[in-house]
Amino acid sequence: MSRAPTLTVLPAAVRAPLISLQRAGVHYGAQVALREITLQIHRGDRIALVGANGAGKTTLLRLLNGLQAPSSGQRALCPVDGAPGGRAPVSAMLFQRPFLLHFSVRRNLQLALWLAGVPATERAHRLQGALQRVGLQAMADRPARSLSGGQQQRLALARAWGVQPDILFLDEPTASLDPSARREVETLIDEFGHAGMALVMSTHNLGQAKRLASRVLYLDAGRLLVDLPVDDFFNRTDLPPEAAQFLKGELPWT
Repeated sequence: MSRAPTLTVLPAAVRAPLISLQRAGVHYGAQVALREITLQIHRGDRIALVGANGAGKTTLLRLLNGLQAPSSGQRALCPVDGAPGGRAPVSAMLFQRPFLLHFSVRRNLQLALWLAGVPATERAHRLQGALQRVGLQAMADRPARSLSGGQQQRLALARAWGVQPDILFLDEPTASLDPSARREVETLIDEFGHAGMALVMSTHNLGQAKRLASRVLYLDAGRLLVDLPVDDFFNRTDLPPEAAQFLKGELPWT
């Protein structure tokens, strides 16, 4: 089967990427999860991954984050400053349901910072800053698993903030939250983007994509069919038929 071309608008200014995929594919035996994905993630990107269930969004997040090795093609980490031999980008990932240990909020954060290799002399400062950023200072000694769903996601965001990643990957981070908690988490995600993190988020909520993203990637059956600025994605009339149908079917529900 011939590979469908990706509808792409290149940025006016060329920026050094943080992560690059070149014709990367992921196969699970005979099942093809991703097909020849070529894209770059840059500092300042705020990317929404959209598409139907099974399109490959979570697999692409895992591939970009290094949790999944490519079965074909290449994944490359690029120096943060663009100079050869520079520091590799740091990444963190937030899942739909965060995994929290049977410890306090504070202890969950301390363990995350230790695992990330944060020096002991910096951990207390980073921990307090992370709790303050997400508004959980008063709950530092509460059992993490006793928190509400929205508070647990805020704790997961605090763990990410403490690691100080260059790129934050988010897999349906508000799908299981009520509207109030969703607004709180969206506000934090937006603040993280303004603080300089690149954001790559899978979502079924097209309203959320409009609010938080500057760039939209549309996936269909493991293929990257669209890579466009957010306004172009929602307003162009020459989208591939699959993407146009997706928008036609989903927009009334946002």
